[in-house]
Amino acid sequence: MTEELFTVERAAERLRLHPKTVLRFIRDGRLRATRVGKAYRILRSDLDALVGAAMPRGDDRPRPRATSIVDVPGVAVDEAARIATALQAMLMSQTARPEPIHLDTAYDPARRHLKVVIIAAPEDAAVLLDFLQRLAGPTT
Repeated sequence: MTEELFTVERAAERLRLHPKTVLRFIRDGRLRATRVGKAYRILRSDLDALVGAAMPRGDDRPRPRATSIVDVPGVAVDEAARIATALQAMLMSQTARPEPIHLDTAYDPARRHLKVVIIAAPEDAAVLLDFLQRLAGPTT
C-alpha cells in the first residue's frame, strides 16, 4: 500500500495553517516535500513528523549541525540587502532537505557590517558559505 500524499493546500488545511506557511516550511527545509511540476506533494509521514506525531525514520541519533557566523565588513546598505536576498533566494530554489537550514542576516549601518548566521548540516553550510564568498568577494 502506498502512503497518502497531500498537496500544499490539503496539508495547510490539516495543519490549520495558511498555505504560504506550509510553503515556507518546505523552503526552509522544515517540511520534506517533492516537487511535481510547479506544485509540491507531501507524504503523510512527513506531515506527522513535522507535528511530532511520528518517530523519526531509521537512525534516530542527532545529526551533526554546523553553526557559522560570518562578518562581512565595509558593506553599503544596498549591497547588504542584495547579499541577503541572494542567500534567501538560493535557499528557496533548493529542493527540500531532510535537515532544516536556518539563515539569518543582520546589518549594522553604523559600522557598515553585515552578519550572516547559518545553522545547517555541514554540507549544506559549506554550500551556503561558498555562495556567500562569491557574493561578497574576497576579504582582505
